[in-house]
Amino acid sequence: MHATVEVQDVILVIMAYLVGSVPSSVWIGKRFYGKDVRDHGSKNPGATNTLRTLGKKPAMVVLFLDMLKGWLAVSLVCLSSYPSGSSTRIHLEVAMAIAAVIGHIFPIYAGFRGGKGVATTLGIIMGISPPVALLCIVVFWLVLLISHYVSLASLIAVSSFPLWMDYFFKVTHPWLVVFSLVLPVMVLITHRKNILRLLKKEESVTHIFQRKKS
Repeated sequence: MHATVEVQDVILVIMAYLVGSVPSSVWIGKRFYGKDVRDHGSKNPGATNTLRTLGKKPAMVVLFLDMLKGWLAVSLVCLSSYPSGSSTRIHLEVAMAIAAVIGHIFPIYAGFRGGKGVATTLGIIMGISPPVALLCIVVFWLVLLISHYVSLASLIAVSSFPLWMDYFFKVTHPWLVVFSLVLPVMVLITHRKNILRLLKKEESVTHIFQRKKS
């Protein structure tokens, strides 16, 4: 029985990685626009570079799909035999969440050249705690509207995750507490170049509601 449970865990973590690996921006760009977004703009296959390279509509689709795959990856934990709320289920859910982020950053379907994991991370948070995800979204939009830096908004929004989880909602499960601290670190690492550009005041600004000049 114990061996079966271990096999189940491995299978679900692999499934979470494969779901997280779906490169929506790459597939949409190649299929409908004849472009690989990784060869244009910031070369990052995320919603922001999709916006700059392909436009608002495909960017919104990519944002939705990247969030969806993050949510789906952790929601697959319902296929496990563990009861809801149990420590073993939470352990597995955290492992699947990390696997999904790794999948987005190193996607097997796209030569392991992936994005920075922000939208996928948000989807994961939504799967774990919808109220916390909503608060992170509010933080993101406030920072973006004030600064016009998507990278800065993303960094602050994800960094607020442990604040909401550990202090506002008083989550005490050790694995969730650790995860809430590890996730922002992973996003900080993938944004290290953006951080340097922000410090040098060389980061590109994004005006979401500004119409392009014809």
